[in-house]
Amino acid sequence: MGEAPLVAPAYLHANGISVIADYDCLYWVEREDSGNITLRTGGSEPRLRFLPRMVDLLLEQVPPGPGRDHLAHRHLTVEVQQLLDHLVHEPRPEQEKALARLAEVIAPLWHEGLNDRLSAMARLRLHLVRHTMLDELLELVRFEAELGRKGVATPVLVDGGRAYARYPYLRDPSRGIPDTCYDVTRRLGVRHRVTRAELQGSSLHLAGHGYLHRIATEDVTTELLLRERDNGTEYRLPVTHTPTPGLGKEDDEGHYVYETAGFEVSVDVDTAAGGSGLPDGLWDISLVIGAQGISRAVRIGSKRDGSVSGTAATHIVDGGGQARAVTLYSTTPHGNFTLDIGERKHGVLPQVGVSTVRWAAGAPTELEFGVRCTLAGFPDGALAVHLEDGRGGTAVFPAHASPSGADFVVRVPVAELPAGLWVGQLRLGDWAWGLPPVPEDLVPAKWRRRGLPWYAKPMTDQGEAFVLQVARTDVIRAVAHRLKP
Repeated sequence: MGEAPLVAPAYLHANGISVIADYDCLYWVEREDSGNITLRTGGSEPRLRFLPRMVDLLLEQVPPGPGRDHLAHRHLTVEVQQLLDHLVHEPRPEQEKALARLAEVIAPLWHEGLNDRLSAMARLRLHLVRHTMLDELLELVRFEAELGRKGVATPVLVDGGRAYARYPYLRDPSRGIPDTCYDVTRRLGVRHRVTRAELQGSSLHLAGHGYLHRIATEDVTTELLLRERDNGTEYRLPVTHTPTPGLGKEDDEGHYVYETAGFEVSVDVDTAAGGSGLPDGLWDISLVIGAQGISRAVRIGSKRDGSVSGTAATHIVDGGGQARAVTLYSTTPHGNFTLDIGERKHGVLPQVGVSTVRWAAGAPTELEFGVRCTLAGFPDGALAVHLEDGRGGTAVFPAHASPSGADFVVRVPVAELPAGLWVGQLRLGDWAWGLPPVPEDLVPAKWRRRGLPWYAKPMTDQGEAFVLQVARTDVIRAVAHRLKP
């Protein structure tokens, strides 16, 4: 406290502050009585000598506005509270004298605009100081001390969509203290938990609970809020309110319970935008938790059951005949849920690829493509190998889950392909992946069609492209080749 008037001007005028951290430059020494200079100040009088100096410094060095208000906050809250804690132990005449001086000291700093920066308790405390209401202040100090010992949050009065803490003298007509000194609406705690967060195709399924701390779940109006991160577009969707018996009994010694805090909702991304599909973008997911005319919005996902995964899961959905990527993921570092529509952060191409090309075991004329795929879901038959022979001929072969349970396979029965040089891609909607070349050591497949011999073999002179030649065997040339010495 004593060094503040010396250090404060340096902070106010410095362009930057450097901290020496490579060696110890300050040593703390514990006193034998475990005391410190702050505890040995001799009551309120030394603080009443210190505080005016700091107030004068702010008034002289910092112009009115947010900067001064920011610096004044500590003096109007912490310093005032600590002074009052000492004041309660002093004789009545000294209390009255000190309170009058304190009211005089803080008057130049305080204005109505500070209320938004202050807690309700700080507003009430300053009101009592400014009006030199000594008896009420002494009761408030006692009340605060009792709050600290109990650890139970103060009940609130809900009226007209506002919440007022039941601190001493709330709406006491003999005191005339304004309701604004008790208003805690903006500082109500929001508590929530997600018990289900699952994307199934185009449908997002969410469940959990959410409530305003100290506000009973009556006249519940909770909604789901989807907000596009870049342009701020919002859609509010109704939820089903579900019972939550016993919720809250483990907190605040069971003083508050929230019987209807649960919610369930299913959101179809193809209709969530007022009957239309949600546009591409990052859609942050929030709850607008409402009860008794009070509502607060909160991002959800950071508090969730262990069974609820936050790992990104990308689904390909077919909305209106056009495939789109929809990913449910949790943000870093906060862990809140967001829908990524249109690959803003989670691309489809890196999640799929052809890993192997070989003849299928036990089926020597079926060319098998092993497909690596980490997508969480896609329409049946949408992931497929598309082949073309360069003359207008095409063939499509859908992917199927691998018998081993890992990824997918595509099997191409080459014995059913017409003659030609076949090239192709693995496709999923508008996404496409090149097929790797057939390994050079892959022996040709052979079969008979209508009694005549046919074959399929890789064309190894086509670089990195996949090219498969399907043709009828030239019998004369084959015999001549065998008879060659």
